[in-house]
Amino acid sequence: MTRIQKQNMAWGYLFILPAIIGLSVFIVAPMIFSLIVSFTDWDMVSSFHWISFQNYSNILTEDINFWNSIKVTFFYAILQVPCVQIFAFLLANLLNSKIKGLSFFRTVFYIPSIFPFIAVAILWMFIYNPDFGLLNQLLGVFHIPPQDWLVSKSLVLPSLVFMSMWMCGGAMVIYLAALQGVPNHLYEAVEMDGGGRIRKFWHVTVPMLSPIIFFNSLMGLIGVMQTFNEAYVMTNGGPDKQTYFYLFMIYREAFTEGNMGYASALAWILFIILAGLSITIFKFSRSFVHYEAGGK
Repeated sequence: MTRIQKQNMAWGYLFILPAIIGLSVFIVAPMIFSLIVSFTDWDMVSSFHWISFQNYSNILTEDINFWNSIKVTFFYAILQVPCVQIFAFLLANLLNSKIKGLSFFRTVFYIPSIFPFIAVAILWMFIYNPDFGLLNQLLGVFHIPPQDWLVSKSLVLPSLVFMSMWMCGGAMVIYLAALQGVPNHLYEAVEMDGGGRIRKFWHVTVPMLSPIIFFNSLMGLIGVMQTFNEAYVMTNGGPDKQTYFYLFMIYREAFTEGNMGYASALAWILFIILAGLSITIFKFSRSFVHYEAGGK
C-alpha cells in the first residue's frame, strides 16, 4: 500500500469516526447494558441482583399481559401494514398522473407525515370525539348514530389504522419516486399487445415496483410492531387493553412499575421476534420480488 493510499484510508476512518462513536455510545453500549440488565431484577434504585433467565421464564409462562400485547400488536400489524401500503401505493399512482396542480396535491398529501405525532393525535382525538367530533357530525348528516371510535373495542383498532393511512406520506413519496423511474417502453409494449390500464398496472407497475413494495412493507411492519404513541397519547392501552401494544407494555413495566430488568427482557424478546420476522420475510421474498437485472 502506497503512502497516498494510507493517507486516504486514514482520512476515511477520521470522517466515519463520529458515526462510529455515536453508534457505539448510543446504540451498541445501551443494547449490551440492557442485555445484562435483562438477567437481573434491577429496579433502577437498588443494586443489581442476578436472577439468570427468571425474567424470560416469567414472561413466557406467567405473564398474561405479554401474550395479550403480542396478540394485539400482531393483529394491529395485520390490519395496518396492508391498508397503509395499498393506500400509499394507489395514491402514488394517482399523483403520478399529468394533471393541473400536481405539485400542490403532492404537497398536501405529504404534509401529514411530517407533523409531530402529539399534534396529530390531538387532532384525531377531536375528530373521533363521541360528542362533538367531526366524524360523528358527518355521520349525523346521513342519520347514522354517533360512534365511540376510541372507546369501542371493535372500532378502536380500525380507527387507529385509518389515522395511519392519513399519515402515509413517507411511503407515498418513495412509491412516487419509483414510479417515475419505470421505463415508458414497457408500457408501450403492453399497449402494442392490446393491453389497457389494468394490464399495465399488473404486468408492469407492480413487478417493477416489487422491490419498493417489499422495502416499504418490511419497514412498515418493523415500525408498527413498535407502536407506542397511539396507546400512550390516545387510548392509554384501552379499552379493555385492546390497544395494549407491546412497546407500551415495555414502557409501563420500566417507568411505571420500575421493573427495568423485566422490561429489558421484554425488549430483547421483541428484538428476537423482529429479527425472526425479517429473516423469514427476506427468505420468502425471492418468490415475489423482481429486480431489473432479471433475478429474484
